[in-house]
Amino acid sequence: MPETLRTETEAGVYSIVLARPEAYNTITPRLRDELAQAVDEADADPDVRVILLRADGPAFCAGYGLDWSTEMQSHESEMDRVWDSAMDMRLMSTFVDTYMKLWYATKPTIAAVHGWCIAGGTDMVLCADMVIAGEGASFGYPPSRVWGTPTTAMWVYRLGFERAKRYLLTGDEIPASEAADVGLILECVPDDELLDRATALARRMARVPVNQLQMLKLLCNQPAENMGLSSSRTLGTLFDGVARHTQEGRDFVQRATEAGFRRAVRERDDPFGDYGSRRRTDG
Repeated sequence: MPETLRTETEAGVYSIVLARPEAYNTITPRLRDELAQAVDEADADPDVRVILLRADGPAFCAGYGLDWSTEMQSHESEMDRVWDSAMDMRLMSTFVDTYMKLWYATKPTIAAVHGWCIAGGTDMVLCADMVIAGEGASFGYPPSRVWGTPTTAMWVYRLGFERAKRYLLTGDEIPASEAADVGLILECVPDDELLDRATALARRMARVPVNQLQMLKLLCNQPAENMGLSSSRTLGTLFDGVARHTQEGRDFVQRATEAGFRRAVRERDDPFGDYGSRRRTDG
């Protein structure tokens, strides 16, 4: 049985529910593998027409489980070999390939987002065909300040060049209402209406014959493919590894090892006054 998520099917809608609320549904290798299997099963099931991704707990996904990933990188410094970019690329591609299943699934995918959806969580969720968020949700890619780049590279395709640069070159937090206004997500709704709104849209789509849904999704996705989505994703995944191994990236890992990851993140974000830093200052 899956440990990181659960699934359920009703009225042609296959729900994948991230189910590690105590860990803010952070990404682990186990989540990667179970999410990949769930999307594949839904896409192959003739009774499924739409895939709905949502989450339990206070956050949709607060990014990678960085306690384990910073520990993994800190061990690299103890090895005789220098950083192996090809090996890093192969490892990160296993995560990226899973997120892209939401994009390449033949059936429509909808994400219902509440709370935090940041860093690696955006790598995942922006691969969905549509994102609906509660008004209390927040998006952003704070690792662009140090220690990462967006691996799935969906920001430009959703926002255009200038807006993507505006958010990635600062790592700024994006409230759900702003994310909807700039086109990063489809819609921002009251938090208590999120599940009903996303489910209603999924069920409405499920009334359409599945072959029509599949053709229309492919038709809409193809312009992004023609714009070079595959090569952008390759570059994003490679640069993510490079960013984690710059001097600044290595210093960040060293600080996380010494003081704890949460302290290192606060020190990174406090000058910008957003994410948890703003919430702590305000209250």
